[in-house]
Formats: sequence, C-alpha cells, structure tokens
Amino acid sequence: MLPAFRLSLVAAAACALAACAVSPPSGKNAMTPSFVVSPVLATVHRGSDDLLSAGLGLAGLRGAPSAYADPLHPTSAELRRRAIQASWKGIADLGPLGGYGSVYGAVPDVPGREYTAFARLPGAHSPHRVLLQVPDHFDRTARCLVVTASSGSRGIYGAIALAGAWGLPKGCAVAYTDKGTGSGYFDTADNSGVALDGTRAKAGQAELEFAPANAPADAGIAVKHAHSGDNPEADWGRHVLQAARFGLAMLDRAYPDAAPFTPKNTRIIATGLSNGGGAVLQAAGLDDTGLLSGVVALEPNVHMPGHGRALYDYATEAALLMPCALADPRFADTPLARVHGAVPPAFLARCASLHADGVLAADTPKGQATEALQKLHAGGWRDEAIATGASTTAFDVWRAVAAGYASAYLRRGVGQMPCGYSYRATDASGAPGAADPAVRASWWADAAGIPPGAGVGLFGGTDHSADPSLPGLRCLRALWTGTDADAKTLHASVAELAAHLPRAGLPIWVVHGAADGLLPTAFTSEPYVAWLRAEGRHPLYWKVPTAQHFDAFLALPAFGNRHVPLLPYGYAALDRLWAHLHAGQPWPEDVPTPAAQVRGAATLTRGQLDLPP
Repeated sequence: MLPAFRLSLVAAAACALAACAVSPPSGKNAMTPSFVVSPVLATVHRGSDDLLSAGLGLAGLRGAPSAYADPLHPTSAELRRRAIQASWKGIADLGPLGGYGSVYGAVPDVPGREYTAFARLPGAHSPHRVLLQVPDHFDRTARCLVVTASSGSRGIYGAIALAGAWGLPKGCAVAYTDKGTGSGYFDTADNSGVALDGTRAKAGQAELEFAPANAPADAGIAVKHAHSGDNPEADWGRHVLQAARFGLAMLDRAYPDAAPFTPKNTRIIATGLSNGGGAVLQAAGLDDTGLLSGVVALEPNVHMPGHGRALYDYATEAALLMPCALADPRFADTPLARVHGAVPPAFLARCASLHADGVLAADTPKGQATEALQKLHAGGWRDEAIATGASTTAFDVWRAVAAGYASAYLRRGVGQMPCGYSYRATDASGAPGAADPAVRASWWADAAGIPPGAGVGLFGGTDHSADPSLPGLRCLRALWTGTDADAKTLHASVAELAAHLPRAGLPIWVVHGAADGLLPTAFTSEPYVAWLRAEGRHPLYWKVPTAQHFDAFLALPAFGNRHVPLLPYGYAALDRLWAHLHAGQPWPEDVPTPAAQVRGAATLTRGQLDLPP
C-alpha cells in the first residue's frame, strides 16, 4: 500500500481551490472499497462550473486552451477545466462544419458532484485513477451507471466526450478509469509528479499518481503506461469492472438514503472507444458475476490470439513499410501522403532503406512502393485503412505507439526502455533539456499519456542517415519477429491481452469505422465479432462507411470532406441499448449499418449520417 494523503491537507487545498467538500467514510453504506488506496476527494461543480464541460460549454470547448491565472501554479479547478477541454478536443469533431451540438450530440450544463481517488489492482506496482460523476438530476427511479475507460493512454477524463456526453444528460452517473495509463508524468530531474487533485508535488510530500521507485535523477520523464512495470493493458478489463464497483460505492455515499446500489437495482452500461473500447470488451469477458447490463464498444483495440492481429505486430509492420507504400501513385490524392503534390523525401528514403536491407527487391522507387504495398496487402491491410494511415505515418504515431508499448510489454522502468528510447523534456527548439516549469505544471491537463507531446519528446533509436528513425524501428520490429529472450517476453505479454468470451445474453454492440487506419477493422472488430458469433453469441456490428479513427481530425478540411464522424453512431447504439434496458424494447437480432455519406465542403447534415430514427 502506498502511504495515504493527509486528509486535512487534501481537504484544505481542494476546498480553497475548487469549492469542494471532502467526504470521509460515514456509516455502512459509505464504506470505501478496499481497492481504494487514497482518501476520496469529493468536489461540487455548479454555477460557473459543471460536470460535462467545466463551465466552458460547447463554445468554450472549441476555443483556445483555458487559461491559468498563474501558469507556474495552476489550481486544481483550472487544471480540471483544461483537462476536460483537452479530452473533448482530442476525441470529438468540434469544427464549425462538423455538426456537433446541432446535428448530433450536445454539451448542456450538468451540475453535480465528483468523487475521485487512487485505486490499485491486486499485484500492481502503481495505483491508477478512478472517478465518479453524479449529476444533480441523477434518476434514482431508473438507476443508471455508465462505466468507461480512457481512450488511448489519456488521463481520467479521456472518455468524457462519449460516456459523459451520452450518460450525464440522461441522469446517469458516469464512472471513469484511466486503466493504468494517464498523464501523471513524473520528472526525475526534480523528483515531482502529480497529486490526486492534478497539481504537482514532490515525491514524499503527497501521494502521487505515479512515482517510480529508485529512478536515477537523469532518467528523463517517467510515464505510467510505459514505465510502471505492470503491463496495464492486460488488466484493462479488470480496471473497468473495478471502476463500476467504485461507482456503486460512491453512489452509496452520494445517496445514503437510497443505498445500497447494486447490479440488481442499477443498470450498468460499459462503453469506450479505441483502447477504451478494447477495455470494455475485456471487461465483458471477465464479468462472471453479471455486473454489466450491456456494452457498446467503438473502434476497439481488442485482441484474440488466433483471430486478427495484435496491435504491436501491425503497428511495427506499418512503421517500417507504410511510408514507402504511400509513395504508390494510388495515394496521390491522400491527405498527408504528399507535400505540395510530391512524394515526401522521407517516404522515398524509406523505400531505399528497405531495398538496401533486402526487404524490397525492386530497384526503382516506383517498384519499391508497389512491393511495399503488396506486403501490406498480404498482411491484411486494405487501401482504405492505408490511406487514413497516412496521418498516423505523417505524425509519427506508429513509432510512438511501438516504443511506448514495447516498454510496457517488457515491463521496463524509466531509463530502461528498449531499443535505446527514452522520454525527455524538450526546450523551445524541441531538443532535450530541462522541463519548462509552466509546461510541466500543465502536463496532467495537456499530455496524452504517450509522448511525444506537451513538452515531452521521444528520443533515441535514430542515426544521422537520410532515414534516421530506421534503427529503432528495426529493433522494435525484431521484438515481434525475433526469438531472443526479449522477444519471448514481449509475446508472452501480448498473449495476456486476450479477450475472453462474454456471457451468453449480454447485449454487445461494436461500432467501427471502415476507414480506420490506426486500428483497422480487419485486425480488430471483424475477427472479434466473427469469433463471438461462432461461439453462439449475438453481437451487433456497425462498420460505418468512410469513418476513420480520429473524429478530431475532421476539423481539418482534408479529413472532414472525406469522412463521417464515428461518435454519433456510438450515441445511437447507446440510445438503442438504453431503450432495451430502460423501456423494455426488444434487443434486435441485427441492425443494418447506416449508409453514411460524407459532407464534402459543406456543413454536415443529419441525412448524411443516415442514423436510425
């Protein structure tokens, strides 16, 4: 167990900064679950603040990052507001043509309370965050708890644009988990991390979200997902189930006269997207006690050995081959695949490198691009996914994902990442250096959980050639294709990610974009759904035409003109599940996939989404 916060200090700081009240356990129904390893911080959010947008509303969410009165010492309330805003912007299309708030979705004012704490799974080295949002209009006659996990490696509010936006206005409470990831970065240079209220504190002065043991002072930035030593992805389903139990316990605390809240009297809906989608599907397979009433998973990172492909496998393959494959003429009009109409020099350099390595036999750039594309096709990649994978390639996401996940799978600590990688604070030029104090103070709100970004860079694994990232990528790929001890350890860790078969009769709806280039349907949702159906389960599945992985990218004209958002289809699936659970409407045997149409250069219309009435 980690040492507990001094409750009086937490209460004083939080109430001074965020108009809150800290509620100690009181009575049988307010007992804190044994897996909670800190005091529960209870805060009230009304008036100029609220649960869904921290008082920003839709216009404020769309605007510039919310400001701090003192950038060197942002308050807990300011950090929370900015974290919520960053989570919305990272997930939803809030652009002027995207239709959020008019065609689908809404950001109403939702006053209420939050309960947050650090929790721990048995055997875990590090704690993680859990959070419950309880709207003031919580419906005690139709008790509803939505449980979710953050997308990507984001912090605790990472799924608010899906679970919070759908559940809170309906009167549901919403329980969140960061699933052992998050943005509680620890700076080994000044021995500081993130406290429960989001502010920074020195190790030993407060309980921290992540504090690596015995970290050298020059080891750089420690990130929980990559450096905790826990391979958290293997436990994402357990995180979700634990968050649901935390939510029930906090509802007991919020409404002691209506306690106990149990799965028998409270409908529990699990929903998430991307890594959060994979987490709720993991939870469905582990839910032996019937905790969950239904599951809606969007673009899930789900893995079943023998079905589809593991993320690490196809990410490292794409990191090597996709730059060259995108030089093929068929991608000439693909956003981010050309620079001023020409193939980027980096793509051609990769083709030449792969030829020199003997991976590609062709001796011309055109032939090399064709050959690289053929290899991707042989691995199951489709052109629609490769085209949107151009953004993942241009933004160097494949390398960032592979380096961080390799460290997690090998259970490496800070300063021990494989293939020579490390996370370092960056100066204004992007070079490694001491962290800017104002940037560091805002990491909890601004960072996405896997660098680079927010003043933290990914360094190492490079040389001074025309293709500088190739050495590290070769090394990362060899961890999958090789047979040495590290490769065996990595494969064993990936095997731990396997989803289990959910119980018969559990309503499950998987929603995925046909053009997803980060988690392609061919490797994830399609084999998962096929597996369930072969085992006698009856999941619903929407493979939405033209939808890709990042709704937030649709604010860019090149993306918004070509792709529909995925969030409205997640909301629609949740609506149908709610009608089944709350109103008793029959659960359908099948639901036709909407015939989505892109908006082009105009504003999105409801008809283009082809949503069910």
